Amino acid sequence: MAIDGPAAAGKGTIARAVAAAFGFGYLDTGLLYRAVGREVLEGAEPLAAARALTVEDLARDGLRTSDVGAAASKVAAIPEVRVALLDFQRAFARRAGGAVLDGRDIGTVICPDAEAKLFVTASDEVRALRRWQELRDAGEEITAEEVLETLRERDARDSARAAAPLKPAGDAIVLDTTALSIEAAVAAAKAHIERALASR
Repeated sequence: MAIDGPAAAGKGTIARAVAAAFGFGYLDTGLLYRAVGREVLEGAEPLAAARALTVEDLARDGLRTSDVGAAASKVAAIPEVRVALLDFQRAFARRAGGAVLDGRDIGTVICPDAEAKLFVTASDEVRALRRWQELRDAGEEITAEEVLETLRERDARDSARAAAPLKPAGDAIVLDTTALSIEAAVAAAKAHIERALASR
């Protein structure tokens, strides 16, 4: 199952819930880039960090900060970094028992033959408010306006990059969570996946 979308649209929450409901493995592919981005912030070279990435690196503290998020977006624009992480993601996607991957290019590049594809989105303002609340709860000092500006910059960079730009796959269902509760968004996603699996 491929679940794509911009930051703070709800794709991670939906992907985790869907994986639990169907008994699938779950991979937040954004953590791969965040882990590489953190290594770069600590002085590593991007491609070397990507090639040396391990599953343990995805469990490190501090991967959800705004500076790591910005670094992740920058390293994700490097084609060689994306290639280095491609096999990691595809191997996970084909694990026995099924898998749900969320990211920005799962349905278009990583798993173009996924059995079901969702593109989760929401308004900029709602996404910024959600991310600001996450960061505030984590103790990060940042204003909602700064989060909105950073989010829009990241969206522009992710959508404009030459390598695997952020966009819905042609056969993805677009799910706008702007006015949806978590429960309603998860229910809509599960219904789509059930229909997709039934049609196979």
